[in-house]
Amino acid sequence: MQEPTRIIAIRHGETAWNAEGRIQGHQDTTLNATGMEQARQLARALGNTTLDCIYSSDLQRAMATAEALARTTGAPIVPEPRLRERCFGEYEGRTFAEVEREAPEHARLWRVRDPGYAPRGGESLLALQQRISQTVDRLAAHHGGQLIALVAHGGVLDMLYRLATRQHLQAPRTWQLGNAAINRLLWSSDSGLALVGWGDVQHLEGAARDERHD
Repeated sequence: MQEPTRIIAIRHGETAWNAEGRIQGHQDTTLNATGMEQARQLARALGNTTLDCIYSSDLQRAMATAEALARTTGAPIVPEPRLRERCFGEYEGRTFAEVEREAPEHARLWRVRDPGYAPRGGESLLALQQRISQTVDRLAAHHGGQLIALVAHGGVLDMLYRLATRQHLQAPRTWQLGNAAINRLLWSSDSGLALVGWGDVQHLEGAARDERHD
């Protein structure tokens, strides 16, 4: 039997649209100054970790976070478009409040996490779940007994947590999806994903303390 694959799952650092509450989806936004510092702190925290590979969403905000990690670990980066955020179609670039004003019924379906609802030109939660489940299975299967990093997005991290804990797509979220937090999972060919640890932000809290003392 193949040995399990250890996974460190990471959401990219902060962007200006994160700070403004704008829906990013497949829009290729970049890290802001806070996000770049978060990426550096993440990279320092994992600098002594032996990673066999870093798989990253090919969007700039994820790739910049992955590149910071690659510089300290020496691990190779493989761009993986199937780790992109959920596509929100026509609503990308808007805030949820704007969607509520312009299309209240769409906003309601979004708020209740209707599994089959997809914005025009976008992706449903069911489609996202299938994409992420298949992608993680494919990537992890190549790294039995090894440790890999997945650098992706909030919606992707949410899906990984749900897959690992067997929670329904509509279950209320009680877990954090912090930018540049460290999340640990285990994948095996017979049982899929399992949760090891979630939402470690000690490296970021230390950075905030340092900044206050400067």
